Amino acid sequence: MTTSADRPLDTAPLVEPAPLVEPARIGTPGRTAAGPRTAAPAGPRRTGLPRDLLALVRPGQLPKNLLVVPLALLDAETAPAGLLARVGWAILLFTLASSLVYVWNDLYDRDRDRAHPTKRERPIASGRVGVPTAVAFGTALAFLLAGAALLGPVTAWWPIAVYLALNAAYSRGLKHVPLLDVFLVAAGFALRVVQGHLAAGTEIRSWLLVSVFSLCLIFVLGKRRHEMQAGGVSHRPALRGYSVPYLDHLIVLCAGVTVTAFLIHLQQAADPRAADLAVYGSAPLALFAMARYLQLLQVHGDRGGEPTRILLRDRAMLVNSLLWALLLGGTLIVNHG
Repeated sequence: MTTSADRPLDTAPLVEPAPLVEPARIGTPGRTAAGPRTAAPAGPRRTGLPRDLLALVRPGQLPKNLLVVPLALLDAETAPAGLLARVGWAILLFTLASSLVYVWNDLYDRDRDRAHPTKRERPIASGRVGVPTAVAFGTALAFLLAGAALLGPVTAWWPIAVYLALNAAYSRGLKHVPLLDVFLVAAGFALRVVQGHLAAGTEIRSWLLVSVFSLCLIFVLGKRRHEMQAGGVSHRPALRGYSVPYLDHLIVLCAGVTVTAFLIHLQQAADPRAADLAVYGSAPLALFAMARYLQLLQVHGDRGGEPTRILLRDRAMLVNSLLWALLLGGTLIVNHG
């Protein structure tokens, strides 16, 4: 009988233990020794609660509330005491109202947002802000809005009440109804303009309101088009009532209405001495703005989901807007001269 001690050292079987992890794959995230790369489970990315609460109200979208400023002041014949304060307070009211709506929507949509490639990074959907914290934050915004509305210099704030009511109905189910979903969002921007005029005490001009409403429809439809191409229809049931060609037709239709309504408004509102110049000068600039947006949306579709970013960062759009502002500023000087 031969024991292991009797065996020659050079004939002993060499058996190496199998490594628990392949050396070449050590430290490679998402890889295991048994198979190819797999997605590692992603936990909440911690950025700090104050920053997440700020992200919850989407500060990048807040410039939309500035719609209540220039359009309301263009028709002001003089600058009575408190005019700028009242318009500024209207901006504050709609900023608080829209922030409350964003928190509200993200609470209701947190499960659906988790299935979206980009919305899943929102603070509530990602888990960085818990539901109780979001509810407490939204409640604080609601009390702050109520106090600002009741104690501030703006007495006619019914557009904000209508805006909140529409968004409550939107969040609870109307967002899933095709066409109605985009019309309700665009109505919110028209209400901003109405609130600005009420705060400034200026006349609300019908053709201007039509132009603003149809322009906002363009942006909302453009966002829906981008969502369909980026994430399909699973995360937003209303998208099942659209197709990309159908949305393109609607956007072109609204673009025509926007330009036509705005030119009619200029013809009626401008001083007769400058009305023709305002209309003739605005026509090519308005058409270029529409054409540029359609180009960014349909040719460079990756940018179509952020209309605010396009308006504030696209160089061609900025130059066109500057020229247009100079033209309309000259018209305004003639009107008030």
